[in-house]
Amino acid sequence: MNFTRWSARLPGTQRRAAARTGSSSNALPPESSVPAARAERLTDDEAAPPVPAVDDLPVREVLDRIPALVALVHGPEHRLAYVNDAYVAAFGVRPVGEPAREALPELDEVGLLPLLDQVLRSSKPRTVKSRKAPGGRSYTFTCTPVDVSATPEEGGVLIFAADVTDHAEAADRLRASERRQRETAVTLQRSLLPQELEEPDDLRIAAVYHPGGTEAAVGGDWYDVITLGGGRTALVIGDVMGRGVRAAAVMGQLRTAVRAYARLDLPPHEVLQLLDGLATEIDANQIATCVYAVHDPNEGRLVYASAGHLPILVRDENGTVLRADEPTGPPLGTGGWMHASGTVPLGPGSTAVLYTDGLVERRDEDLDEGITALEHALAGARGTPQVVCDRLVRSAGVAADHDDDVAVLVLQHPARTGPDSELFRNAALELLGGVEAAPRARAFASGVLTSWRFPTDLHDLGVLAASELVANSLQHGTPPMRLRLRRTDRRLIVEVTDGDDHLPRRRRAEPADEAGRGIAIVATIASNWGSRRTPGGGKAVWCEFALRGGVT
Repeated sequence: MNFTRWSARLPGTQRRAAARTGSSSNALPPESSVPAARAERLTDDEAAPPVPAVDDLPVREVLDRIPALVALVHGPEHRLAYVNDAYVAAFGVRPVGEPAREALPELDEVGLLPLLDQVLRSSKPRTVKSRKAPGGRSYTFTCTPVDVSATPEEGGVLIFAADVTDHAEAADRLRASERRQRETAVTLQRSLLPQELEEPDDLRIAAVYHPGGTEAAVGGDWYDVITLGGGRTALVIGDVMGRGVRAAAVMGQLRTAVRAYARLDLPPHEVLQLLDGLATEIDANQIATCVYAVHDPNEGRLVYASAGHLPILVRDENGTVLRADEPTGPPLGTGGWMHASGTVPLGPGSTAVLYTDGLVERRDEDLDEGITALEHALAGARGTPQVVCDRLVRSAGVAADHDDDVAVLVLQHPARTGPDSELFRNAALELLGGVEAAPRARAFASGVLTSWRFPTDLHDLGVLAASELVANSLQHGTPPMRLRLRRTDRRLIVEVTDGDDHLPRRRRAEPADEAGRGIAIVATIASNWGSRRTPGGGKAVWCEFALRGGVT
């Protein structure tokens, strides 16, 4: 191939040649272009050095000396016409005249040959960025059409490859670092979430967590289930704003604090009040939302408080979905707000859903539309809590590349019928003041436990616990008083309520003391015991006994 004839047809060459014919053949610049200092030193015997015109430079000599890789191909088979020295140094000597598939196999390996066809057909340049070639180096390839023949079929393509290995390796290191940060954040967050959900007697619960799919974008979503004793259960879900390890660390501190505050058995709004102050201390710039709810099977409802979080959804046994969106206070960490508790029914056969905004929030939709769509999905979602979880996530279109964290907590209060219902029983006695209250309580407890067919040892322990709790209430409490016995498939619960809000504590009674031994006796014989203030004023003191296998 005649490279001189081809180089004359490279882009811009013909225009420069035409412009040169209209200009003076003198290569010297005009006298006025010489700087003044230089002009004073020139003498008549001196001549200005010739300045070569760019158009006069040999194209092949220029291409041979540039450090980038250059190749020229022509025709439909992209036969090789030229490679520069840098190309030869990178890939070795290449046979001129052969089709690119045989002459330039390295281009075939990086998938460049189809691009050559596109450039030849469209007469438009194309670029592919950072392709790794044989040998491990990375190049950015630019393919430019070249008019090398009178016929379009014989057109050529100039291939220019810039070595971007350093940039590619830096980008790989950056991506690897981001992946490690994301893995660290996800690992931290998953380790801070409950590894296994606690299983209350009266609820069936399932949860799911999906981290955001973008690099290092894991957030601070969390959930928890905490058994409070006496058959009650606390349920928590929250979302720390922000991304990365910091959000996950703040989430872990809040979750730990929630578990600690829950052990105090405080009303939901008081728990959020404590969390609000703690969130400000942890990081005044970190905002978090949270819902804290307590389920009491004796009341058949959820008592909850919300700090800027999305509303709880409850589907009753008839399929009607209720949105519990009041009351709602500002997010945690804002300070200066008095939170309040609300209630929502959760009777047998009901299903409740607590969730974070990643499940319902979309950039192109109003948030309320997402919640409404979730209500429709919940209305038709049947099955176990885990099945409901999965269906709600699928209905929201949450996939592996979802751009926000998603946490969902589903709880069901099953409607028990048949033999299963015999394992969940309640009995209560209103206590009137006076000396006759204690023997009436003992007789009532004995009759109930006998009818529930408890073995003798458990029967006697239950009667003793009921007697001591009633005696403590008669001595230190005020009316109204009530004794409640409850059994589940796992435990017997004895609870006494009265109108005084002073909580008892276990203390060491001296030999001469006439009082102070009742709570100590209960704590000794029972599996667990505790006390709490009731919403209307007053308190509840309870204890529970674990049922051994085979008890019916």
